[in-house]
Amino acid sequence: MSATEQMRAMLDAMMGTARNGEATGLQFNDPSVCKSFLLKCCPHDILAATRMDIGECNRVHDLALRADYELAQKKRDHFYDVDAYDHLNSFVSDCDRKTEMSKIKLAETQDKLSDEVTSKANLVHDLAEKIGKKLAAAEAKGAEGEVDESMKLMEEVEEYRKLKVEAEQDYRNSMPASSYQQQKLRVCEVCSAYLGIHDNDRRLADHFGGKLHLGFIEIREKLLELEKDIELRKQLRRAAKLTEYEVKPIPYDDKDRYRDRERDRHNRDRDRDRDRDRRRRSRSRSRDRERRRRRSRSRHRRKKDRRRRSSSGSRDERSRSRHSSE
Repeated sequence: MSATEQMRAMLDAMMGTARNGEATGLQFNDPSVCKSFLLKCCPHDILAATRMDIGECNRVHDLALRADYELAQKKRDHFYDVDAYDHLNSFVSDCDRKTEMSKIKLAETQDKLSDEVTSKANLVHDLAEKIGKKLAAAEAKGAEGEVDESMKLMEEVEEYRKLKVEAEQDYRNSMPASSYQQQKLRVCEVCSAYLGIHDNDRRLADHFGGKLHLGFIEIREKLLELEKDIELRKQLRRAAKLTEYEVKPIPYDDKDRYRDRERDRHNRDRDRDRDRDRRRRSRSRSRDRERRRRRSRSRHRRKKDRRRRSSSGSRDERSRSRHSSE
């Protein structure tokens, strides 16, 4: 990103879409805008450029819209935390399902150990995890200039290292040497990454202090924060929506406009009813005319049949009289 683009992004984040005058274009309350992004907790942003990068969000991310939202939220509650909770809850639930599937696959592919050996292996894993977390925290404190805190954490790391050496020796003595050399894997409960029992401290510190693991911690902590009051927030949002749908009194200045609108609607309804009655009467008259035509044609055919039968009878009478005279 160039210096100009960085400056533009900073101005957008501070001043919103109206920093050049009137706000135009997309607004923060548009359905296409990511509500999790407005609350700074969209997983697409947090996990970007990690092993579990899930690509760009299919909703709009704009720093200026976030600034607009933060300003508008001070005036009226928009309850976007409910939408963000639903988003994060769905994402974390999906990740937890993948973690359980990874555990099942590991159990199927790795040699099964006795309960005693498994508990010893888990102890080594737990101590290694604590060492990795303490190392990552110590490095972060040192980078922030808090040297005393960093030194305290490093002392704790040394204590855990001694315990880990003892746990590894106990684990090694409880199983054959050939089996011990096999990498015993474990799935990280936070980010579902694979951790090995023989991973060194540097590898563990890189994992627990890495962007992927810290990103998942941020997402899970935000989810727990939103979950505390989620039922109350949902009830308040439903009540706010019902209040918005209530019929508001008509302002005095708009009464004439309202009366004209009602009169026009009444006239349209009356004209529509008249047209419907006119069409109904027209169809009725058409049916009557067609009925009269059918009756007239029927009478005409009956008259022709009678004349035909009458003329045929007179010819037969004359024929019989001629034969009798002969």
